[in-house]
Amino acid sequence: MPGQPATRRTVLKGAALTGAAGLTTAACSTDSKLGHARTPTPTAPVDLGAADAVPVGGAKLYREQRLLVHCPAKGQYRAFSAQCTHAGCVLDKIEENEGNCPCHRSRFDVTTGQVVKGPATVPLPEVPVTVRNGNLVAGPQD
Repeated sequence: MPGQPATRRTVLKGAALTGAAGLTTAACSTDSKLGHARTPTPTAPVDLGAADAVPVGGAKLYREQRLLVHCPAKGQYRAFSAQCTHAGCVLDKIEENEGNCPCHRSRFDVTTGQVVKGPATVPLPEVPVTVRNGNLVAGPQD
């Protein structure tokens, strides 16, 4: 009722809800800005399969390996981590040369790794990539 003092129970409920909201907000942020995975890029070489699976002028997402590869011209490749730098979710699709994060809808340019739309503010880390025997190999080279 208006004008009535709040009961102790009402005050405690409000404090609990405020605390829970604060925890939810904290869970969405990362101190490193590289997501929650300890290593957003491969620590060993990863064979991604046939290089010609990445269309010239396009990109391909390798979700299981947390990588995306862009092919700007025949025989040229750039690879990036496919792990969102906001909260660490793996990108789920590429549309119109933008990688989409399904968790908070950040979008990244697949040609540069740059953030197109936040909440992410840090670009996707670039990953070395080479062609060996017709296959793409990403990560540190032997």
